[in-house]
Amino acid sequence: MELTAIRAKADVFRNVPLTPWSAASPTADDEVAAIELARRVAASDVGDETLSHLEHAFDELAMAYPMTPPAELLVRLRHHLSYVGVLLDSRMTLSERKWLSLLMATVHVDLNRPTTATARLRTAASLAQHAGHDEIRAWCCETEAWRVLTEGDYRRALELSRAAQELSPVGSSVAIQATAQEGRAWARLRQPHETYNAIDRVNELVSPLERPDRPEHHYRYDPDKSVAYVATTLAWVGDPAAESYAREIIARLKQSESNGQWPRRIAAANLDLALTLLVTNRLDEACDAAQQAILSGRVVPSNHWRAAEVVAAVEAKRLPEARDLREAYEELRR
Repeated sequence: MELTAIRAKADVFRNVPLTPWSAASPTADDEVAAIELARRVAASDVGDETLSHLEHAFDELAMAYPMTPPAELLVRLRHHLSYVGVLLDSRMTLSERKWLSLLMATVHVDLNRPTTATARLRTAASLAQHAGHDEIRAWCCETEAWRVLTEGDYRRALELSRAAQELSPVGSSVAIQATAQEGRAWARLRQPHETYNAIDRVNELVSPLERPDRPEHHYRYDPDKSVAYVATTLAWVGDPAAESYAREIIARLKQSESNGQWPRRIAAANLDLALTLLVTNRLDEACDAAQQAILSGRVVPSNHWRAAEVVAAVEAKRLPEARDLREAYEELRR
């Protein structure tokens, strides 16, 4: 394949029109494609220049992840993975397919499509095992841990996050993220001692890190992310200290909000803040924070349960704001 043809294809990905966050509809084609991709695994090579360009294209997709609506990113990933499938006939290396399958699985998790997400994760894990790539296998476990946590299976999330840590290269981004997932699972199980232990381990892993050149890359751990992680974990375990962390992350990221760099992280921090303010009985502020998160349009479908949790707590306290908050939430779901 000539490089000009590859670049032309990449330009198609960049120009896909913006779609609503949950607009793309799930299809069986994604699951079939996952199985077919796994079936066609073969060792090989395409030219080094081609591979370099494809790796760069993947990095662009991974960096687009935190700021792009999942449905839009999914369209770009489908195009890209389809093109990589064409290169299979040229006996292409496995690397590009593993990472693309993993990122596509992550997007399906965000869109709350568990069956398709699981199929994609199995494909990525199979490709990684075939190549002896433990780092990607670890990412698959970590991603599945988050998926089952969003479904309320906290014990399974705990098991998967530990499996991810065992597979992870020492000090790697996935080692940090898997430890963070363990802490979240402990927090949902209301086990404070284990929760704080996991937070301490994350801080220890993060402390020697420098901020990467492209911190938005989903698979390169950004040390600033640990503040958002602590906010969520403390909020879930019911620790009022979560408030200061949530406010810090909101204040820090508001500066870059105008260029759209961290919209999802700000929305999540507002949900954490709302949950914590409810615990400390600062009800008006809690409703305001929740409303900001919900109306931002940046709460992905897999996180709707987090918004619902706040709405239910406001309704339980019979606050006058409950009706408006419920209406905003129902609109978000639609």
